[in-house]
Order: sequence, then C-alpha cells, then structure tokens
Amino acid sequence: MTMMKTARIHAYGDASAIRHDTVPRPLPAFGEVLVDVAATSFNPTEAALRAGLLHAFFPVDLPYAFGWDVAGTVAGIGAGAEGFAVGDRVIGRLDRGGAAAEYVCAPAAVLVAAPASVPLANAAALPVAGLTAWQAVFEHGKVAAGQRVLVNGAGGGVGGFVTQLAKHAGAEVIATASPRSTKAVLRQGADRAIDYTAGPVGAALDARVDTLLNLVPLSPPDAAALAPLVRRGGRIVSIATPIEPSDDAGVSAVHMVARNDVAQLAALVELVDAGVLAIDISESRPLADLADVHHLSEAGQIRGKVVIIP
Repeated sequence: MTMMKTARIHAYGDASAIRHDTVPRPLPAFGEVLVDVAATSFNPTEAALRAGLLHAFFPVDLPYAFGWDVAGTVAGIGAGAEGFAVGDRVIGRLDRGGAAAEYVCAPAAVLVAAPASVPLANAAALPVAGLTAWQAVFEHGKVAAGQRVLVNGAGGGVGGFVTQLAKHAGAEVIATASPRSTKAVLRQGADRAIDYTAGPVGAALDARVDTLLNLVPLSPPDAAALAPLVRRGGRIVSIATPIEPSDDAGVSAVHMVARNDVAQLAALVELVDAGVLAIDISESRPLADLADVHHLSEAGQIRGKVVIIP
C-alpha cells in the first residue's frame, strides 16, 4: 500500500488542531482522476471551518483534510473520467477539500487545464479566489466600462482578482488597502488606493460610486458607513458581512456565496495566459507550515494569496 502525507483536523479547534497524518494514497472512483498535487492555496474561510464556525451550514466529516484549491498533474484516471490523460496539468476547486496532501482524487468534471504561462504551483491560487472575484464583478456587480467601483478589502487574495477584473471591464477602480498592500493594489490596476487605517473611507471619496464590492468582515457601524457611498441605482455586493442600504436609497444589495463553475475557471485561465490577469503570490509555504499560516491569517498578517506545497 502506497502512503502519503496530508494535513487535516480530527476535531474542531485552534490552529494546533491541524495534524499531519500519513494515510493511504487514494484510488480514483468513477468519474475521478488522481492528481499529484503541486500545490493548494490557503483561503481564510478554512480557518473558520477549522474553528467550527461554519459547522451549522457547512458540516464536514471528521477527520477533514484541507485544500479547496488544487493544482497538479494527472497521475491516474478512474473509470468514466473523461477529458484528461496522465501527465496533464490541471487546476480546480474541490468543494469537499483534500488537496492539502501529496495526492488527491478529484472529479474530472471540476478540473480544467492549468494556465501554461505561470508555474503550476502558483496556479493553485486561482480557483476559489478567482471564481469568487468573477462572480462578484460580473454576475452580481455587473461591472461595466465607465462605472466607478469601490473595492473594499483589495489587499486580500480575492481583492487582487476583483481589482484586475473590474479594471479589465473598463471601470474606474478605487481600492481600500492597508499601507503594506497599497503598492500591490495599484500594481494590479487600481486607479486609486485609500488607506482604510487612516480614517473613514467615505471621507476620502470625492463622489459616490456605482458599485461597492465588499470583501472583508465588518462591524455593524463600519458596514452602515459604507452603504451611503453608493449612488442611487447602484449596487452593493458583499462576500463577507452583508451591507444593507436604507429602504429609500434606491440601491440593490447582494450577499453572495461563490459556486463552482468550470466554464468561468477556464475563462480565468485564458485571461492569465493572455497576460490580462496576474496571479499575485505573496508567499509559498510547505505543508508543514499550515498551522502557522492559519495563525497569521487570524492575526490579519497575510496579504494576497499563500500557496501551500506538499
């Protein structure tokens, strides 16, 4: 029996609950392929899952292996799996996790060819964050050329993709970021960066925006302060704390949860290979450091995307 390393939890708890186990290498079931994992990437929601905060609406079986993003090479093909051959480079979003390991079995239907223009490990940063950004910008935000868009929390992993996609759509992009993230968000295409640590965001705006894309958890007062920054007829989209405009504001508001969509993921890969969309990797860490990455995230010390190498 061939064995492999994986990072998982056997019980909910703080970051010390993460264990590094040696388990049998999985065999692909019907419709699945075995992926030799080049990398997964860390998503802050995984820390909330680890702490048990998501159990009510996202229950998982324990022990649970982390890793919703996967980038790797097809190493085996199960019966009924179509579209790939051994040796193909692939990426995908795994809704049941498991990519924080040396190998993972994934439904062939959720995988697409990896971008050819970036290192395979770096491509692990694209699926979850990229799909969230795509759906926030295009499906819910309906961002279009000539609009004025405020990206609240542009320094995070989703924020980098949101900024680039909104700019690609032709919008004027105003991004909130801490001083350590300002250069990155401007490099990603923001027309202007507002230091949210220096005072109220609204005080730094000279006019209302067409669309507010909120990517960070907010206190009720902070959420309430952002709503009036959107003009009548505008839109608010939040992937974190819901932001509710007043009843007479004439502003629509959506609290979204991203879904898996292979067509959109393939479109994101095309944008990467066309040089339109950059994958900003702030750090690469070995699987053994996953608990430390969870600690840093919960302390607000992570910028952009961190890839985890098994």
